[in-house]
Amino acid sequence: MFNYFKGIVNSINANNNRYFLILEVNNIGYEIQVPSRFTRQLESNSDQIISVFTHFQVRDDQYILYGFENSAQRDLFRQLISVSGVGSQTAIALIDTLGLEELVQAIVTGNIRLLSKTPGIGQKTAERIALELKTKLAQWRVNAGVRVDSGNFLPSEEIMADLEMTLLALGYTNNEIQQAISVISQDNLLQKNPHVEEWIRSAIAFLSLN
Repeated sequence: MFNYFKGIVNSINANNNRYFLILEVNNIGYEIQVPSRFTRQLESNSDQIISVFTHFQVRDDQYILYGFENSAQRDLFRQLISVSGVGSQTAIALIDTLGLEELVQAIVTGNIRLLSKTPGIGQKTAERIALELKTKLAQWRVNAGVRVDSGNFLPSEEIMADLEMTLLALGYTNNEIQQAISVISQDNLLQKNPHVEEWIRSAIAFLSLN
């Protein structure tokens, strides 16, 4: 019904770990639930006109707008909620935890362990998402221009476990840890390094800057 809205950020409100953007369009304020990742970009563009790509959902007697920073992210959200057992909040949590490219890659490569790192996603749900969307997203990401390299290195189970345990002990949250792993895994030099100490050092360096 609504493809996108173009307007000015009026405010961003948080309620029970959900983030709501009030977007002013022609003197009308629309309340739109957005991923927390998107709020950081919105805060830096508070005085500018922005476009928010939307999904309109009717549930019982509720009318809900979900907003995303681009059409690819919005379309991925729609793919996710088409999977049995995956609701809108779970889909947003997946996007928030992994981001667009890494989430698509995890699904296309069947990385159940990575998918199940999202709060509320168990192994069975992760397997269902990969099973139902793997083929669809493999073609969709080409059409949508989403870059996915299925050959990207992922840390071994042992490196991942030691890395996560160390970062948790240092007080970082699961979301922060997954974001750090997502970023440092793209480092070409680190990809070839089997020493967990280097992974820990790189993760801490990234997290200290964010």
